Amino acid sequence: MKLWSALLLLAASMSFVPPALADDPVVARVNGFEIKQSDLDFAASEVGPRLGSVRPTDRQRILMQFMIENELFAGAGEQEELDESDTFEKRAAYHRRRALRDAYFDKNIRDAVDEAEARKIFEENISKVKPEQEISARHILVDTEEEAKDVKAQLEGGADFAKLATEKSKDKNAEGGSLGFFSRGQMLKPFEDAAFALDVGEISEPVKTSFGWHIIEVQEKRTQELPSFEDVKDPIISQLVVRKAQSVVGDLRSKAKIEILDPEIKRAMDDAAMRGEAPPLPDEEFNEDH
Repeated sequence: MKLWSALLLLAASMSFVPPALADDPVVARVNGFEIKQSDLDFAASEVGPRLGSVRPTDRQRILMQFMIENELFAGAGEQEELDESDTFEKRAAYHRRRALRDAYFDKNIRDAVDEAEARKIFEENISKVKPEQEISARHILVDTEEEAKDVKAQLEGGADFAKLATEKSKDKNAEGGSLGFFSRGQMLKPFEDAAFALDVGEISEPVKTSFGWHIIEVQEKRTQELPSFEDVKDPIISQLVVRKAQSVVGDLRSKAKIEILDPEIKRAMDDAAMRGEAPPLPDEEFNEDH
C-alpha cells in the first residue's frame, strides 16, 4: 500500500462519531472540572487505534486515565497562564482545523460508507473463494535421517507417538508433537508436500527440511469453513472508507491551489510523487498520467 494510502487508513481509523450530545452524562470530575461521556468518546478518536486489542472494560479504564491526566496537565497549564501565550493561540488554531477535518471526514467519508455496500462486496466475492483443505498433524523432529528411520520403526512397532515426541523431538514448542490444523502455505514446502500426501493415520517416511528430519502423522483432514459476513465486515468497511477517502481527497486536491514554499520539502514531495508514494501536486508537472 502506498504511504499516503496508509496514512488515509490511519486517519479513517482515528475518526469517530460520538453519541448525541443531548445524552452526555458527567462521568468524572477532576478538581471540579467535569469530564463527560463525549470527552471519553473524543479521546477514543485520538488514542483508540492504539487500543485495538484491549478488552472493552480495560479500554474504558485506559480512556478515563488518559482524560484524567489530560485534565491534570491542562489545569496545571492554566495555572501557569500558558493559555495566554502566542504559542497557545497557534496550537488552538491548529486543533480547530483538525476538528473541522474530523467533522468533515465523519460526514462525507465515514458516514458515506454503509454496511449494505460492504455486504454487496462480500456476496459478490464469497462465491469466488475456493475452500481450502487443512490438516491436523503431529511430527517428531530429529537431527539425522538414521534417527528419523529409528523413530518410524518404533512407531510402527506400537510406540506411543506423543510419548516418543516428548522424549526425542527437538521441537519442544509442539506438545506431544502436535502442530494443530494448518493449510497450504503455512509450513516449509517439503514438510507441507509430505503431510498433505498422507492419509489420516498414516506415518511418513523421513522428511528433510532446514530444521532437520521429520516423521509426520496426519490426524485429521477437513475443508476450511468460508468466513461469514460478520467475520470480514470490519475489514471490508475499512477498505471502503480508505477508497472513499482517496476519492474525496483526490477531488479536493484537483480543485485546490496548493503551494509548497519550502524548496526542500517541495523537492521531497515531488520525489515521493515520482515514486508513487504521495499524491501529485495539482500545480506541477506531475499530472494524472503519472
